[in-house]
Amino acid sequence: MGWGNSVEFSTMVGKTLVSAVKTSDDELLFETTEGEKYRMYHSQDCCESVTIDDICGDLEDLIGSPILVAEEATSEGKNPDGVPVPEYQDSFTWTFYKMDTAKGGVTIRWYGDSNGYYSESVDFEKVT
Repeated sequence: MGWGNSVEFSTMVGKTLVSAVKTSDDELLFETTEGEKYRMYHSQDCCESVTIDDICGDLEDLIGSPILVAEEATSEGKNPDGVPVPEYQDSFTWTFYKMDTAKGGVTIRWYGDSNGYYSESVDFEKVT
């Protein structure tokens, strides 16, 4: 099985999931009723780290009901309210992925930090 091309996260609107699994601190896998597979991840490099900081909601709420909302938002250089600031923080990016169905919603919060020369972004790909 090979990895496919990057797609917009909004591609998920209208799709119905049969699974949504957090496989590690830096990867989630989604599978649709049509057999399509999607991977949300970050390929780690030197001098940076991008990981899933929090999942608000239950991934099970995304299963078996069409995705109504699939939105991505980022915040660079500003921490969300109530989140403690790490002692050393040169460059950082928060990325939020919101998915809603009629059963409920989930917000996946990613935190990326680096020395300013490396990517702090999250990748979303269709698996081919």
